[in-house]
Amino acid sequence: MDKKNYVEGKSIIVTGAAGGFGKLVSAKAAALGAKVTCADIDEAALEKSVVDIRDAGGIAQAVPADVTSIEQMNALAGAATSAYGRVDVMLNNAGIMPLALYADHQAALEKWNRCIDINFKGVLNGIVCVFDQMMAQGEGHVINVSSIYGNFPTYGAAVYGATKSAVNFLSESLRVEARGKIKVTIVKPTGVPGTGLGAGVVNPAAVIGIVGQNAGEYVELIGQYRDGALDASNVDPEQMNYVVLDPEFIADQIIHAINQPKGVSIGDITVRASGDHYVL
Repeated sequence: MDKKNYVEGKSIIVTGAAGGFGKLVSAKAAALGAKVTCADIDEAALEKSVVDIRDAGGIAQAVPADVTSIEQMNALAGAATSAYGRVDVMLNNAGIMPLALYADHQAALEKWNRCIDINFKGVLNGIVCVFDQMMAQGEGHVINVSSIYGNFPTYGAAVYGATKSAVNFLSESLRVEARGKIKVTIVKPTGVPGTGLGAGVVNPAAVIGIVGQNAGEYVELIGQYRDGALDASNVDPEQMNYVVLDPEFIADQIIHAINQPKGVSIGDITVRASGDHYVL
């Protein structure tokens, strides 16, 4: 039996929509009939994403917004409501990953502060800007992109991991307070090189904490990945030895969380490559 399309007609806001998971989810949601409000600080890339959606027959608007500004986030929510009459889904996706050791503080502190502003305050702003509208509607869905780094403290991820742990806390607290009116989903990706998040890493040695006893093999594998020399099975999702997760698989699960009846809430999603090296 064909599954009903619960995405069709929904008004969906996506932050970080100019690339990575955000761009993919925006395109997939629009292809299913959603009306998407795409937000990002990169205005040129954002416009390109929206043009691509419209060229494919989808409905979308571009609203440049910095998630660290509550004024801009309120304007973003207002633009979605003005254009589409309501906000059904808020995907708080924007984030950065400045992994670094405490010993790196001189080089990392400014980036850590930016990480706190985007990953933590940005998600809070995303929740707050749609909260009243969703409560007035009597229904809504907030999806927050967290990380496996938020599961437990690790070497090299003190600040980044803390922001993602905070996302988990914010999400569960929202679920408890808005029970029966706002559904809440936490998405925890594992390592996904295709998103470009790795470009924000301050010290590559800080990555070691999340791979633990697999560190040696992981470092060798990443070198092969960068050189285009990985074994074919490592990049084939049909194989158990698949290790380099394509961002599309995360986007598909976000769409899956949206594509549910009103009374069904998917609370927590972790998506892994079956052969990944991550110990959390």
